[in-house]
Amino acid sequence: MKEDLRAILEEIRPDVDFDNETELIDGGVLESMDIVAIVGEIKEAFDVTIGIEQLTPENFNSEEAILELIEQLMEEE
Repeated sequence: MKEDLRAILEEIRPDVDFDNETELIDGGVLESMDIVAIVGEIKEAFDVTIGIEQLTPENFNSEEAILELIEQLMEEE
């Protein structure tokens, strides 16, 4: 699952070091259009829906945080 997420992130933003970046949102690394694209790709790849209430910096500041969100959503469905 992590490899699939990494492929999505690198396709959208190949210039970002996702191994070390922990402030993707708070640091302004990802823009709103990046988030829209990431959410759409996650929905397609993992068959989960990310609601507006889950679009928080805490859930998108790092690859690990995004992965945890996906896992949580998969458990709920």
